[in-house]
Amino acid sequence: MDKQVDILIIGAGISGIGVAAHLSQNCPQRSFEIIERRQSFGGTWDLFQYPGIRSDSDMSTFGYNFKPWKKTNVLADGASIKGYLAEVIQEKALHSKIHFQHRVLSANYDSQTRKWTLRIENAEQQIETWVANFVLGCTGYYNYDQGFQPDFPNQQAFKGTFIHPQHWPENLDYRGKKVLIIGSGATAITLVPAMSKGGAAHVTMLQRSPTYIASVPAMDFVYQQMRKVLPEDVAYKITRARNIGMQRAIYALAQKQPKLLRTLLLKSIQMQLKGKVDMKHFTPHYNPWDQRLCVVPDGDLFKILREGHASIETDQIASFTETGVQLKSGKHLDADIIVSATGLNIQILGGIQATIDGEPLDTSKHMLYQGVMVSDVPNMAMIIGYINASWTLKVDVAADYICRLLNYMDRQGYDEVIPQGDQTELLEDTVMGSLSSGYIARAADVMPKQGKHAPWRVTNNYLEDRKTLKQASFEDGILKFKQAVPAQQRKPKLVS
Repeated sequence: MDKQVDILIIGAGISGIGVAAHLSQNCPQRSFEIIERRQSFGGTWDLFQYPGIRSDSDMSTFGYNFKPWKKTNVLADGASIKGYLAEVIQEKALHSKIHFQHRVLSANYDSQTRKWTLRIENAEQQIETWVANFVLGCTGYYNYDQGFQPDFPNQQAFKGTFIHPQHWPENLDYRGKKVLIIGSGATAITLVPAMSKGGAAHVTMLQRSPTYIASVPAMDFVYQQMRKVLPEDVAYKITRARNIGMQRAIYALAQKQPKLLRTLLLKSIQMQLKGKVDMKHFTPHYNPWDQRLCVVPDGDLFKILREGHASIETDQIASFTETGVQLKSGKHLDADIIVSATGLNIQILGGIQATIDGEPLDTSKHMLYQGVMVSDVPNMAMIIGYINASWTLKVDVAADYICRLLNYMDRQGYDEVIPQGDQTELLEDTVMGSLSSGYIARAADVMPKQGKHAPWRVTNNYLEDRKTLKQASFEDGILKFKQAVPAQQRKPKLVS
């Protein structure tokens, strides 16, 4: 047995760092360690290195509630976000808690010892055994090893450079090159202006179908002015509350009056394109927020397209050729570099093989209690962010709830908690809600499912979650606790 820990946090990205900061502040009696498989912290913001990588949420809500985002840019680039995380690590003295290049291979919960036993591969590729009282899954929900890559017809014929943004080549020189970007999501609409400004001869974005895109100001001038007359934390809280309210209002409008929001979004795009680009490329066949709404700062995508530095095609691929892509319409798109911005592969708990008393855990057959704990799984919680708001908002409220739960268990002398599931509550929809995006559809056999009613229903509503989780009672008949017993009285359950 190599290491005994109290709370083990898996992942040192936005979720793991946020949860650790909350634990250090609200559960000082508890110790914790963080496992990170990569060489550095940051998760998504360390993995993705493609040109223009940035948040698609405003930074006043993407920042943590305990640490103001002090810059006035609304959307931040990857380096700035990682710098922000570095400050949190320093301020909360977390660096000594992070074990880099440590990968969890498997985790088994022993109901007799009431502990998790984890097999971990360290930086020297040696296998260690760690034992933890509580496990917090902060790995996000996609596979870091491999993005989603469709099998394009005759792809091997292409003689140029083929890239998936999840594995961007270091020092790729695309200056003077013809670039074709396949996709219409957040990555594609970020890459088009970034590569155009970076010196590409021409950039073409190829999409099967259009996406709703909203333009947001690059700088928050109201926040900038408030910071001159108000204390930093007050200005941040006001800006944060305003933006949360706006997010909820837009999403509510999409649910109640989708035609009105559709009209507003399309009218805004039309004004920015100024008749230079056909609106068919920006007119989706679905309603707003049936798929995730994308944003661009100061309409940079529309400006690049309007000025002719980039172009957009809505079509389907017939086949790859030596020099590019042949479309079903008969048109050929020449390319020196093809970027397949085709999305993510969904994965829960970073691909860890989890078992309970040796029995495999299939997360797709479970629900989330209060959107935080997996039904019928002892001493474990996981962070899954919002589909319609900043991921970090969920980190904050979930971490607060977890801290309250741990403190309650300590006061009562409990060492095990299980949210007892109810199979009559189980629905087919996943916790990702009703979004029809491709990566959501591909998650059906991995993601925990929705429940019919609270506390099994995941609302993706921050304001509701904040109130519910803050007031939630732990004595609700669903959470089952066990009183701690001396270690010498416990006998490990033998697993064949």
